[in-house]
Amino acid sequence: MNPFIEYIIQNWAMVLVLVAFAIMLKITIFLDKHTVIRLYVLIASVFLLSIIVFIEFYLAEINEHRVARSVMIAIRYSATPIIIALILFALVKRVRWYVMIPAFAFAVVNILSIFTGIVFSIDETGALERGVLGYLPYIAAGLYSIALVAVLIKQSNKQATEIIPIAFLAFAFASGLVLPFVIGKEYSKIFCTTIAVALFVYYVFLILQLTKKDALTGLLNRQAYYAAIRMYEKSITAFVSIDMNGLKRINDNEGHLAGDTALTDLSACFSRAATMKQSVYRIGGDEFIVICRRANENELRSFIDRVKKYVGATSYSCSIGYCYAPAGTQDLESMVKESDEMMYADKAKYYAESGIDRRQY
Repeated sequence: MNPFIEYIIQNWAMVLVLVAFAIMLKITIFLDKHTVIRLYVLIASVFLLSIIVFIEFYLAEINEHRVARSVMIAIRYSATPIIIALILFALVKRVRWYVMIPAFAFAVVNILSIFTGIVFSIDETGALERGVLGYLPYIAAGLYSIALVAVLIKQSNKQATEIIPIAFLAFAFASGLVLPFVIGKEYSKIFCTTIAVALFVYYVFLILQLTKKDALTGLLNRQAYYAAIRMYEKSITAFVSIDMNGLKRINDNEGHLAGDTALTDLSACFSRAATMKQSVYRIGGDEFIVICRRANENELRSFIDRVKKYVGATSYSCSIGYCYAPAGTQDLESMVKESDEMMYADKAKYYAESGIDRRQY
């Protein structure tokens, strides 16, 4: 069979998914330019890797060009952690380019293996043999996969609608680490398709999340808050009301960009403090509310203490109020009112103690 036709037969599903992914990136506008470029690089990398894998297996079948095949195996082993590092670089906020350094270090070891056999070698019969570091490619990919999933969970709003897509991505990567030992080297032929499908599905999930997220802070928005009130009515045990202090002063003296930075930094503090039982919502300019589900009073106080600790490490401040009631013992409207009243009292205390004229700021 013509090699080109054979490649199309083996990889057509992947090609369609990558094309759909590229089209989606073109027509959706919620991502910044740098992230879009990184995702395009990722798409191109997966496509090129699929070609290299195909050529490698083709050379193995005809048992020719051992040196060229060794080079392609080194590229394949190196590409897996590099691709996952690219995913981490593209999807996770505040991750810098140096996350790629360990992946490139692993690549150097794989390339050296062409001459030393330290990771792999090809014997006289054309069979692939593992070297002393034969499991290094899987360890490298596994470490990057764990880091990616951990950071995505940390930056999420800890809701099932976000955790489930991350779990799906984790399962896809885990399959890429386990199936080679179950299926054998033939799994490499479907690795690129696995990654392409996993990324595209996760990207679709991200788009679906847009209706629930605040564009500036990444927290859940007012619409999501009202939906949660209806959905979790019987399991809500506490509300926490949070209001930033001095946002108007920052906007007036330093500009609205500085104000946006302040809101983003504070939101990061709230997200970091939240557990699976707490969901943080931005419901107004500098107004936030936290819904606590099935959380006891000690867990509530621990959350508030974490918020104060993390905010205290910044140059900003906020006022906090809360209301706790075992599920079903107090109506939600009165709980929110009580939480707001405590927050307003805390804000009045802040302005009184700081000597700032609240009417101006």
